[in-house]
Amino acid sequence: MSPLSPAYFGFAAIAITLYWVCYRWQSARIAILLIANIFFLARLAWFYPVLLLTAASIDFLVGWDLQRLPREKKTQRLALVSVSVILNVGLLALTKLIPVVVGELYRWVFPLSLSFYCFQSMTYTIDLYRNTRPGTKRYLTHLASTSLFTVVVAGPINRVSDLIKQFEQPFNLTPTQGGRAFLLIASGLAKKLLIADYLSNNIANRIFDTPTLYSGVEALIGIYAYALQIYFDFSGYTDIAMGLCLLLGLTVPDNFNRPYQSLNLADFWRRWHITFSNWLRDYVYFSLPNAARWKGAGYVYPIIVFLLGGLWHGIGWPFVLWGLLHGVGLTLLRIFQTLRQKIQGRRPATQWGRYLSIAFTFHFVCLTWIFFRSPDLATAVAILGRLGSMTFTVANITLPMLGVILAGVALHATPPKWFDKTVEIFGRAPFLLQGAGLATAVLLIEFLAGRGSTSFVYSSF
Repeated sequence: MSPLSPAYFGFAAIAITLYWVCYRWQSARIAILLIANIFFLARLAWFYPVLLLTAASIDFLVGWDLQRLPREKKTQRLALVSVSVILNVGLLALTKLIPVVVGELYRWVFPLSLSFYCFQSMTYTIDLYRNTRPGTKRYLTHLASTSLFTVVVAGPINRVSDLIKQFEQPFNLTPTQGGRAFLLIASGLAKKLLIADYLSNNIANRIFDTPTLYSGVEALIGIYAYALQIYFDFSGYTDIAMGLCLLLGLTVPDNFNRPYQSLNLADFWRRWHITFSNWLRDYVYFSLPNAARWKGAGYVYPIIVFLLGGLWHGIGWPFVLWGLLHGVGLTLLRIFQTLRQKIQGRRPATQWGRYLSIAFTFHFVCLTWIFFRSPDLATAVAILGRLGSMTFTVANITLPMLGVILAGVALHATPPKWFDKTVEIFGRAPFLLQGAGLATAVLLIEFLAGRGSTSFVYSSF
């Protein structure tokens, strides 16, 4: 059941309605949501509910003991959290190694990667081990939080303790929150179907599939198109997930904040896939030896962390090089900032300096997208070769293509406060009118999209 299919939204509408009906009874609400999670997982493959609920049960028992054991019992606590980490990393490794062995057959047998489940589940036991967040003694609440159908496919990555805390509070949904939810769902569908899929089908896929057929300028436009495609594809999914969660009375973190306006690479990773960046920082970077105390950590550990991040996206040289480029880029940025501060002090950059920094960062990220998108190194080299050919024909680029690219650029640059203002106005409308408006928007988007949709890029990771 694809998160873009009518069946998915019909299922979500039924689950959310039943959830609302039981808004006064916390146990009933949790039970309904857990049943919905199990149904969604079972629709993907029969073994997913068994696998994930078994893993979540083990994590719950680990968490139960971690809450019971005092901090002085360091050896026992470390052994317990190690069980959880080994379990989840093992599941994560399994989802990455099986495609290497069985190839495309993997998608038929395992339609859902377990990455986002594993990342989210580990936050619970590691936070309890570190005593940074509280746990729960409510088994069903833990299961519902770890298997939440709205985010299990591709995030955002939540801290399970934060979800549990929200579930244990009285259910509340204001008109403004409802309006925001409906607008997020509509904007997510528009991003995915009208921009991401169009750029994918008409520009990016063609140029990355057969790069030698295109000029240098067309290859460059194809790279720009892919940069916009992956942003609108992933942020579109995130908007839909955030909207559905909000209808359940849950506030989950956003994953994006206009990333292509970043001043430098570190700023980019504070704006792009934010929950994953925070997860890498909190649960990988600070788990490395002396990460908080060793002065050299900021120069060496980013390379290690982003190599692991690259391998998470896929086992292959293109992803390794993508991660390596970002890790080395962050290290060089740290060196540059240290030297600049010693020479110039803390003098802020000029406005033109900021523009140049944004342009340089964007094009560095686009360079790395070449490796991220290419199926193999030969394709990446071919794309780089076309860029170096300095050929300038644009016979394969049409005005509608350029129009969608410019629309994507304009939408990316839209200030968040504009969306908040729209939410405020929309939230004043009656709830039934909001629902009718969403249904109309969905039908219009489906009509304009025409050719159907492709799966979300990050659902395969």
